[in-house]
Amino acid sequence: MKKYWAEFLGTYILVFVGAGAIIINSVTEGTVSHLGVGLSFGLVVMAMIYAIGDISGAHINPAVTIAFWVAKRFPSNQLLQYMSFQILGAILASATLYFMFPNAVTMGETLPLKDNWIQSFFLELILTFILMFVILNVSTGAKEKGITAALAIGGVVAFEATFAGPICGASMNPARSIGPAIFSFDLTHLWLYIVAPILGAILAVFSCRFIQEAKSCCDNC
Repeated sequence: MKKYWAEFLGTYILVFVGAGAIIINSVTEGTVSHLGVGLSFGLVVMAMIYAIGDISGAHINPAVTIAFWVAKRFPSNQLLQYMSFQILGAILASATLYFMFPNAVTMGETLPLKDNWIQSFFLELILTFILMFVILNVSTGAKEKGITAALAIGGVVAFEATFAGPICGASMNPARSIGPAIFSFDLTHLWLYIVAPILGAILAVFSCRFIQEAKSCCDNC
């Protein structure tokens, strides 16, 4: 159970800090800044890899867990538990933020710019592809841990959130989008932020095999 609670807590902290940075930036009229928001996401991911990487692998993202499962690095009998605890952590974090900032105009939800869902779909797919490709090459088994993994993965999250955030929100993580969507009372485009990251992460597994030895990307696949 410890690894499930680690995923719960890790995802809670990710959403609380990341979505919280967006909310506080809005409430304070830009004090955090867009760059600050991107760095908040990247740094909190880095911190969680250091904190819980040895316990659960610090997936804190259902798309990552699914991709590790597709790569046969992760057991089927833990798949639903991991994703459930990740999503519950994200929902509780968003509930906490809603309680603290009930009048905020945003809950850190991810939405396509000008409702251009096609553009955002492909952006989310490619962003998650890049993220997962890096994860596969710096992780050990199904665990993201150590200095190399923390710096590489946190860095990818930071630069992707910084350059793509204004267009699609740069979620790359279904749980990160589900929590804020519930408390912003806007589920219109939520499907996009569930489907695109999962597809992107799965594509990364198969693409990794083309440029690496198969065993470097997945086990017996």
